[in-house]
Formats: sequence, structure tokens, C-alpha cells
Amino acid sequence: MTKYDTVTRRSFIGAASSVAATTLAATRSANAANANSRLRVGVIGPGRRGFAAHVKTLAKLQQEGVGVEVAAVNDVYEVHRQRAADHIASTTGKRPELFDDYREMLAGADLDAVFIATPDHWHARQTIDALKAGVNVYCEKPMTHTLAEAREVIDAWRSNGHVIQVGVQSTSSPIWDKARQLIDAGQLGKIVQFQTEYFRNSRYGMTRHNEITPEMTPQSIDWRQWLGVDEGLAPEMPFDRSTYAQWRCYWPFSMGMLGDLFVHRITGLLKATGLRYPGRVVAGGGIFLEYDDRNVPDVATIVADFHEGVQGVVSSTMVSSEVKLDHAIRGHHASIVFQGSGFGAGPKASLKFIPERPQVTGDSSLKRETVHAEAAHDFDTAHFVNFLDAVRAGDPTKVNNDPVLGAAAVAIVDLAVRSYREGRVFQMDRDGNVVDGDASWAQGWEAMSEARAKPRHVPGWKAGDAGSVLYPPEYQKLAGPWTDGRDPAKQ
Repeated sequence: MTKYDTVTRRSFIGAASSVAATTLAATRSANAANANSRLRVGVIGPGRRGFAAHVKTLAKLQQEGVGVEVAAVNDVYEVHRQRAADHIASTTGKRPELFDDYREMLAGADLDAVFIATPDHWHARQTIDALKAGVNVYCEKPMTHTLAEAREVIDAWRSNGHVIQVGVQSTSSPIWDKARQLIDAGQLGKIVQFQTEYFRNSRYGMTRHNEITPEMTPQSIDWRQWLGVDEGLAPEMPFDRSTYAQWRCYWPFSMGMLGDLFVHRITGLLKATGLRYPGRVVAGGGIFLEYDDRNVPDVATIVADFHEGVQGVVSSTMVSSEVKLDHAIRGHHASIVFQGSGFGAGPKASLKFIPERPQVTGDSSLKRETVHAEAAHDFDTAHFVNFLDAVRAGDPTKVNNDPVLGAAAVAIVDLAVRSYREGRVFQMDRDGNVVDGDASWAQGWEAMSEARAKPRHVPGWKAGDAGSVLYPPEYQKLAGPWTDGRDPAKQ
């Protein structure tokens, strides 16, 4: 048994109901009195995205009087600390406190919430430490670096009752709820598959757009703390500017495109379908072009099968981008194709509803249509505002990307990374136990077919047998085994 095998589905799913009970009630009461007060927030890791999205958006909200104050900033790199402080001061007129250790910030800055934009291997530790300090958490995706860490975060969240928002900003688009309404009402019929992608291309390779500069030195960066050596998060290694600034290329700190870009796509489609944890995961790919000392693949494909009888396919390359795949959900009676804006900056998004032909559906009234959705802000701002609203309400269920959804995305990509690196197929039973793949997955579906069972459906399905029944031709009455030489059609 490995650390991955201890993760249970009950502990994931149970988190939502537990938070909704006594702990959540206590948190709501505690926060309700301060519902109209200004929230003091800190930013942990204002580097590339941490500065461009977190610092700039939060400072703008503060300037606009939204009821938030960016009161503290932590980074192990002094250049990033000062840059963030300068921008906040020039935008809001108030300079934040600066910390080179996030733990000192949690202990001394009197914060209501933190925004975490550090490398992936720090996410779980910093989230749990913040919760223990009584601070609400917005954490960039992926929520954690491993599936085991996802369980630890959910356990801490369940027992703590504070708010966590996972930073897949596109989940604050209403388009996923609109898709879910169509699915649950049976408009697509039995859901059988989703597919998605995240293609990129450039002359210099994925993640090398993160610039390295002469100012990055062991004197300006607390390298040991960044690695997390003392915390057991990464091994000790020589300082390297590319490791620091382009960490998504290396396994100790990242899952490459799978943990970064794939999580964006997977999370939206899980939200739309209601699916969460997979039943079977396998992945392929490799480093087919970018031989620049990276560990992570530049081409990868995940196939994730679910107990509900749905397959998810994610396929991408970082070295070719002009010919893409649709972002689609396929059902027996219709499919949905999401427009690219649904994953972008927002605030507008749309989907196309595409019915199957009447010979399949038996309904000639089904027509193609485009469904539009619009958020009140761009997706970054909408996601931050959604989090701040949940904090003011003291209600962990109000966020658009809660830890259960965050953990489901991590489960898929972490098992995919293991599959790729270890050459194995993984299965997760309904209790969340992870084992090596075997014949039981195929045998289970074959047994359902033999028993002529009814199809399974995605969570939230309310449509009975809509789009889930086949109508065999008359000649199928001739089928069946001949027993004692007797024709089954005449029995």
C-alpha cells in the first residue's frame, strides 16, 4: 500500500455534508457579525500569476471600495515582495506589511483570508496552516500536488469550517450551470463521454515564457524555504534560476501540463456533468520535442472512466496548437460543445446544443441552438468576488469551486501522472480505494450487459429513462441460446 491508497471517497464526499452541519453553522454565526466589514487579506507568492491576477485584481477591488484591504504580502523573493507592495501602495494609497515567511504573516497580520499563488508543492501545507490560523483560503489550482494531500486538505476544511475557493476562475462562469440544467433534465439523454484539450505552441517551449533574470540569486531568494526542504516537500538541490522561475517543467514542484492546464478543463466539465471521482484512469504521452532538461511531457492524453458510465478524454500537446479538439459532452440524444470563451478571461461564454438525428431520438422538434451566459465581471474578478462574498457570509458552500471539486480534478491528474510515469492503470472503487487496474472494470460492464441492466446516470439526473433506452429491431427476438436444441424464438 502506498500513501495514495489511503484516500477514501467517503472522506471526500462526506466533507460537503459535514461542513454543512454543525461546524458550518458555528462559522456562519462567527462571521455574520462582521458581514459588512472590510476584509483584511494577504497574498502568498505574488510572482507571475500571483502578481498579474491576485495583486492587481485585489488592489483594484480595494481601490473601488469593494470592502477588501490587501494588508500583507509574503514571498521568498525580495524583488517580488517589493514589486507587489509598490503596486498596492500606488493603487490604494496604503502600503501592505511585508513578510519573507508566510507563517509569520499568518501569525502576525490579523488576516481574514489569504490568496495562495505559490508553486504546487506548497499548496496543501500553506492551505492547512492558514485554516489552522483561522484564515479563509483562496488557493490557485491544482488544489494540491498529490491525491493524498487533497485528502488532508479536505479533512482540515471539514473540521475547520472556513471557506476554501480553488482557483479555476472559469468555474465562476454561469455556463457550467446552464449545461448542468440541460443534462439533468435529460435533454442530452444518457451521458456517455466528455472530451477537452489545452493546446499551446511557441518557438521556445512550454513554461519557458516565465522569464529568468540576473536578479534571481541565492542572496535575493530564500532558496531552502522555496524548496521546502525542512518541511519534506522537495529534496535539497543547487540553486538554479530555471528551476525557480520555470518550476512547472519539473516533477518535484508540478504535474506539468496535467496539473496546470488540464485541471482548468477537467474542473469545468466535472462541474457541468456533476461527476467527481473516477473509476479508472490511464494516461500516455512523452517528451517528444522539448529536450531542454524538463521532466514533464509535452504531449499527453488522459482517459478517465467513471462508475456512472461516462468516459472523460483530455488530449493536448504543448508543441502544436492550430488544430484543436472540441470541448464537448456527448449524450445519446444530443451533445454540447462549449465555445472557447467559456475557458478564457470572460465574462461571456456560450455553448452549442447539437441534437442527434430524429431517427435516433424519435423527436423531430429538437433543434440546434446556442445558449449564452455572462458573468458580472471577468472570470478572475468574478472568482475573487465570489470567494469574498462566501467569506463575508461565513458559508463554505457559496464558492464556485469547493475543495471536493478541487480534489476530484487532482485525483484524475495525479493518477494520470502516476500511470504515465509508472506504466500502470489505476482503478478507484466507490469507497475511494486506489488499486492497480485489472479485469474487474471490463467484467463489471459486461455483467451489466448480460443482465440487461438499466444505464447508470450522472449525479443530479432527474429525467428517468429519457434518452437512455434502445429499441432493438424485431429480428432480435430471434436471438438467444438454443437450449436442448430448442429455438429461443419459439419458447
